[in-house]
Amino acid sequence: MEKEMASVYIKKGAARTLKAGGLWIYDNEIEQTNGSFEDGDLVRIFDFDGYPLGTGFINLRSKIAIRMLSRKKETVVDDAFIEARVRSAWEYRKATVDTASCRVIFGEADFLPGIVVDKFSDVLVVESLALGIDRLKPRIIETLKNILSEDGIRIRGVYERSDAKVRLLEGMERTKGFLGEPFDTNVAIIENGVRYLVDVKEGQKTGFFLDQKYNRLAIQRLCRGKRVLDCFTHTGSFALNAGIAGAREVLGVDVSESAVAQAEKNAALNGLSDRVAFLATDVFELLPELEKRGEQFDVVILDPPAFTKSRSSVKNAIRGYREINLRGMKLIKDGGYLATCSCSHFMTPELFAKTIREAASNVRKRLRQVECRTQSPDHPILWGSDESSYLKFFIFQVCEER
Repeated sequence: MEKEMASVYIKKGAARTLKAGGLWIYDNEIEQTNGSFEDGDLVRIFDFDGYPLGTGFINLRSKIAIRMLSRKKETVVDDAFIEARVRSAWEYRKATVDTASCRVIFGEADFLPGIVVDKFSDVLVVESLALGIDRLKPRIIETLKNILSEDGIRIRGVYERSDAKVRLLEGMERTKGFLGEPFDTNVAIIENGVRYLVDVKEGQKTGFFLDQKYNRLAIQRLCRGKRVLDCFTHTGSFALNAGIAGAREVLGVDVSESAVAQAEKNAALNGLSDRVAFLATDVFELLPELEKRGEQFDVVILDPPAFTKSRSSVKNAIRGYREINLRGMKLIKDGGYLATCSCSHFMTPELFAKTIREAASNVRKRLRQVECRTQSPDHPILWGSDESSYLKFFIFQVCEER
């Protein structure tokens, strides 16, 4: 017999994030709990006056004490519930993106808080970051495989990349490895006509950054016949999109030697080794050196890692973003183009735009905005759930003062 869910009551005036559309309740917003539970269990949530707010996972070891699964008064989290959520996520991807390789489940934005699943061709990579959803992980993966098979997609392997530090805040160990039978973890994919080998075992995050898919496509039309500098190239994705579009010369730069080695393999895979080169060095050190040498580029791409992962370090992040954008603009020919982005949730669109504007003013450049973009639709932004919105991507024409 299934035990009765415990009840959690919220303090009067608390849970404003939840009531604005979010899915999190913080530990300091809980007034009391009734009934027995273990961390990771499902609980019923009520406002201070007894009004039902829904059902979620509780974990009092985490500052995010409750992650909501449903806002309905009564919810049974059974196989039918999981199938409905997973099927909805897949049907949404089929309607909005190229599903050959895509993010199939994006945590809170797909109403499955704390779990991410990326599909690279016929391989799934799962990242589980919350205790409650971790218990449902096997059922979610099996359900997803069954739903994909209905469209003729046979998944040959599943790899877990739940090795992020945030799991420690949930009282969980970091873990990675095969979920099922082992397979070759170097997975061949094609995106925007570019071929890649994705290392789902050792690559960053789940192995490849799918969120920039259509931003990479957007820079292709700017790069034909041009000289391009791609900073923080990782495994070469923007550089290779420039190359495949017909760039005359491309230099991709990243501090990681292993990432650059993978980028060089990807260039060879696309027959671009003669036009697309890579360099393993610190971008912050290289940009002033290129300026000193009088180097000029038609297109500069800045795709740095998140400079801030908390509100407390935003000021340092602003300095970093201002520095690279300022240096990048100095290297662009008059009338050339800058593609620049931030993947930090705490660097708001307004703050990022202000930082770019200040950088341009400091080097006496005028910016004409070509596009303002965000993450690919397979990383949907759920309004009210602010953490689901994080990627800012601008394309500018950079002009001398006139």
